[in-house]
Amino acid sequence: MKKQHWRAGNMLYPLPAVMVSCARDGEKPNIITAAWVGTICSDPAMVSVSIRPERYSYDMIRETGEFVINLTTKKLAWAADYCGVRSGRDVDKFKETGLTPGRAQYLKLAPVIEESPVNIECRVTEIKELGSHHMFLAEVLGVSVDEEYLNEKGRFELNQTGLIAYSHGTYMALGEPCGSFGWSVKRKKKDEKERSADRNARSGKEHHRRHTGEGSGKGLHRRGSGHTKGRRPSAQ
Repeated sequence: MKKQHWRAGNMLYPLPAVMVSCARDGEKPNIITAAWVGTICSDPAMVSVSIRPERYSYDMIRETGEFVINLTTKKLAWAADYCGVRSGRDVDKFKETGLTPGRAQYLKLAPVIEESPVNIECRVTEIKELGSHHMFLAEVLGVSVDEEYLNEKGRFELNQTGLIAYSHGTYMALGEPCGSFGWSVKRKKKDEKERSADRNARSGKEHHRRHTGEGSGKGLHRRGSGHTKGRRPSAQ
């Protein structure tokens, strides 16, 4: 495989395309679409979002120390793109997209987006000024999910919501599954179990054959090997 070598750049794709909602006291709430977000810790649950300092939402999040990550779906793709290319300084994004701001459970100012299947409420713990982007590290205070996607056992079917991702300038709907967590190991364990069972079966058959003589001709006339008692066989 022949490859070209390019200069350093951001080519880590696909990425989650999420809408980050925030607000400042006395001002209209805002939404910024972000792809540079990630999980950084599970206990405590923590996430990160990287934003350019010149963005309208940057000061809101920095001053209030809170924001909400709202997962996006195929139905929300247009709104996600709009909120990524328009500035909250110029337009009311909730009004223009028709999205509904809802009250968060743990935050004072930042709203959730009601149409999103998952709302992740976050409180900033640290800001890393890295260069073109500043990274907000945040603790997850709570998560809200749409009850529409709970199955009969109460399990949340996230992959049935129609999630989208962002890859090299394009919004992509998630495709067909090609495996699941631990799938590769489970397959190997299953193969090994089947091989072990096969070996045991062969061993059992061999043990049975040796003790019964079935299929070998042995064990039928063990005394004298078929010759008359006391008489040596003649040479052939």
